[in-house]
Amino acid sequence: MKGVYGRYLWVDLSAGKVAEKEIPERWYELHLGGRGLAARLLLEHVRPGTDPFSPENAVVFATGPFQGTGLAGAGRHVVMAVSPKTRAIADSYVGGFLGYELGRSGYDGIFITGEAPEPVYLLLYEGKAELRSARDLWGKFTAEVEAELRRRHPGVRVAAIGPAGEKLVSQACIIHDRNRAAGRPGLGAVMGAKLLKAIAVKGHTEKPLAQPDKFAKARAEFAQDLLSDEGTLRLGEYGTARGLTWLSEMGILPTKNFQEGVFDFAAEIGGEALKNKILVDRDTCAGCPVRCKRVVRTEFLGREVLPEYGGPEYESLAALGSLCLVSDLRAIALANQLCNAYGMDTISVGVAVATLMEASEKGLIHERIPWGDGKALVEWVERIARREGLGDEIAGGLEAWAQKIGADFVMTVKGVEVPMHEPRGKVGLGLSYAITPRGANHMEGFHDTMLEQDNPTPELGVTSRYDRFSLEGKARLVVLYEDLRSFVNSLVMCAFITKEAGPRYNFPKIRELLAYVTGLEIGPQDMLTMGARNFALMRLYSGLCGYKKGHDGLPPRFHEPLPRGASAGKPIDPELFRKEIEEYYRLRGWDEFGPAPKTLDELSLSDLIPKLSSRPKR
Repeated sequence: MKGVYGRYLWVDLSAGKVAEKEIPERWYELHLGGRGLAARLLLEHVRPGTDPFSPENAVVFATGPFQGTGLAGAGRHVVMAVSPKTRAIADSYVGGFLGYELGRSGYDGIFITGEAPEPVYLLLYEGKAELRSARDLWGKFTAEVEAELRRRHPGVRVAAIGPAGEKLVSQACIIHDRNRAAGRPGLGAVMGAKLLKAIAVKGHTEKPLAQPDKFAKARAEFAQDLLSDEGTLRLGEYGTARGLTWLSEMGILPTKNFQEGVFDFAAEIGGEALKNKILVDRDTCAGCPVRCKRVVRTEFLGREVLPEYGGPEYESLAALGSLCLVSDLRAIALANQLCNAYGMDTISVGVAVATLMEASEKGLIHERIPWGDGKALVEWVERIARREGLGDEIAGGLEAWAQKIGADFVMTVKGVEVPMHEPRGKVGLGLSYAITPRGANHMEGFHDTMLEQDNPTPELGVTSRYDRFSLEGKARLVVLYEDLRSFVNSLVMCAFITKEAGPRYNFPKIRELLAYVTGLEIGPQDMLTMGARNFALMRLYSGLCGYKKGHDGLPPRFHEPLPRGASAGKPIDPELFRKEIEEYYRLRGWDEFGPAPKTLDELSLSDLIPKLSSRPKR
């Protein structure tokens, strides 16, 4: 297959050795790359049940066939490992420029195992790879690390952990290009356990393409098509925060730790306010003309918020803002900067602070942490990052801490904090939250609001408009769009560039681009099968770790009604919800622990059937 190099860089930190490993061509044909290859490698080389912080865990940086080609929306890559939150494999997708350089490195990804005897960074520079000492970088903030590595090695792009990752904070992420986060599963802590401070990559070669001339023409047309779309232009102008105010108007903006769906001060922290008050520039990812990334400058309590750390996107504005009742945009921007500097996921930290605020209000902790207090928000971001006092307990895992103090309002699924999309107004998304092996995740594919239009996705047989509050029939739709997104995640393309529903649906064009790069000509069902196959790898691994259907569920709060707004009085019915979970498992061909032997065989994964024998007994 064209569009790939057929090999991974293989790094053993314990031995201090760097080598390369050939990848079976059949795996590329089955999985393409990205999520699929990363999950397949972890299934083969990391035993289920492995301690996330042990040397036996591995971190995989994976690209797909489009990385390194300059295609709009392909300036991304995936990072995957056994997560300290779920204790099964979990993936995180991140933009910027490192994925582009890795796509030009001569390798399709990097597989890193072991534990270094002292802090190191991995340098992959124009085809040559080596481990170098990072003792002088240990303890430094992420932007400082990037600046130093780019000074030493001109042209590299950098992924680094901050002090939070070094301290194994469960909310720790991996920061790329100073302000793009591979967040959610706690993978920064996994790098910290390995004493791996950073990865620096500079490419030097071009991928072999099946039809380079046709690809170049189609790539230009793809970018031009994006810029002819009014919605995409608004995304560039206002960033992902453009939707914050209308989500509040719909009654589904997570507010006060999901106790409400309306934030009275939404307009003060939304995309328009950000643009008018603190935006100083727009950034982008490799090859993308949209430029949706925010760059801000302001100050809060005498502390500067600098452009080098970017600016808050929707999830950060909601998690650090409405969820905590904080309406001061300056405080949110500083908290966002501190998360990037220390290397922490803003969603995870925002949910943690909101949980602390509610616990304080209910007298479950001694600390006084008032709702809406921007100063307290900033203080607790740093206390968690530094593992100071109660912040140390939160850093050890929010769900475990909440259970210890009897906080039944902790908003997590399988140890992962719920993102900033309210499932009481998107009930199908709630199904995905509950079932996905990654823990609550808004990027798995399905948002009910996608289908509040006529003839949403006719190529895939979705021709009717669907009510976002109705559970009936949602299991089928969740499966469909999860498979579609899993295909996207195997290409490692941006979710804002791929259009999954509506008149701008662009998957025929994406498949055409794929054919010009790889030589693989696939149809709609083929791409769904690829997506299902790679999603099955994730669920297979979680089943081998002991996850079963009984673990699928939502925090109790989502089965209570919202008190006001357009989505008020419509809790998720627990009985109907369980019924749709059963239907979901039936449609996927899963038993209690995930993919059954027949399903693996149908997905051309029959060689993995013997692994099922090591699943826990019922």
